[in-house]
Amino acid sequence: MRDCGTEYSLDYELTLVTNVSTEIATELETTLSTDLELSAALALREYLNNIFTDYAHDVDLSFYDVVEDSVRLHHEEHIMDANQSSYTLYIPVRRYMHTALANLTKDPVIQVVDGDYCHREKLQQMDQDTLNSHTTGLFSARQYMDIQEDVDQHFDVHLYMVNSATAILVDTTGSHIRELKVFATGFATDFSVADSLYHFNAAPVFRMDRLPLTENGGCCFASVHFPSRNPEDTKSVLDSDDVFVTTEAESALWQLKAYVTMADGTVTESILGVGEPLHAGELKILKGKVLTNGAIQPDDPTIGVNVTLQWNSGIVIDVEF
Repeated sequence: MRDCGTEYSLDYELTLVTNVSTEIATELETTLSTDLELSAALALREYLNNIFTDYAHDVDLSFYDVVEDSVRLHHEEHIMDANQSSYTLYIPVRRYMHTALANLTKDPVIQVVDGDYCHREKLQQMDQDTLNSHTTGLFSARQYMDIQEDVDQHFDVHLYMVNSATAILVDTTGSHIRELKVFATGFATDFSVADSLYHFNAAPVFRMDRLPLTENGGCCFASVHFPSRNPEDTKSVLDSDDVFVTTEAESALWQLKAYVTMADGTVTESILGVGEPLHAGELKILKGKVLTNGAIQPDDPTIGVNVTLQWNSGIVIDVEF
């Protein structure tokens, strides 16, 4: 009779832990803020409004065996359209490892792979060198469940955000540039759901989206992606005086790469290296100014910068399949 099913209830709730409001207020909405910074604050809040939210459109629920190869024994998908919801399931009495994922169906950059086995299940980005920003706030949870016979049981499952965001506001006053593009790199490629671990299997570059501003004299870019490495995983940071800061752009935890096209058509590349880790649920805003040679000078002196004048892109080859 232990293989017979029993009903039990699960309450799911999205728990958003983020610094978004504090970061925008601190960096862009101070008493000394310019009209450009205030405009960027409005644009960034609008851009991140549907990302950093405790609202789930869809949930993906898996229940795995806890012995042998931890195969998936039960799988359900629901449209949640709320920040919390309850479900009653009828499954056999036994021990389970349960994983839950939210907001997958509307993000074309992310897919679930190897979901048939508990410790192989991952959120994985598209395998491309250059990616667009994540389009949803992704949430996950994992919980051990011991379903007992003839016992009314209730489980609370809290889902936490697994991606993060970066932004940069660039003052272009007096620079006379023709174009500015910014990319972000140094972030995780995969997320193991059961172990809550990030993997760095490649170095994809994210196209940062240019946000519409109501004020002239600058540009604001933003992107959403997985977090960066933590300091304890990076020897160059551990060897520094401050374990959270490194001023070397090439050895930083993550980077923003800016390409400024000058009036004469030449391109200046500025690589801004950040030694402070970017965690899940966090937003980090950088600010800088375009100099006369096209280089970007960050406001924060702890951010390292490598500049290449008259930068040329590599050879682009169109391959026919």
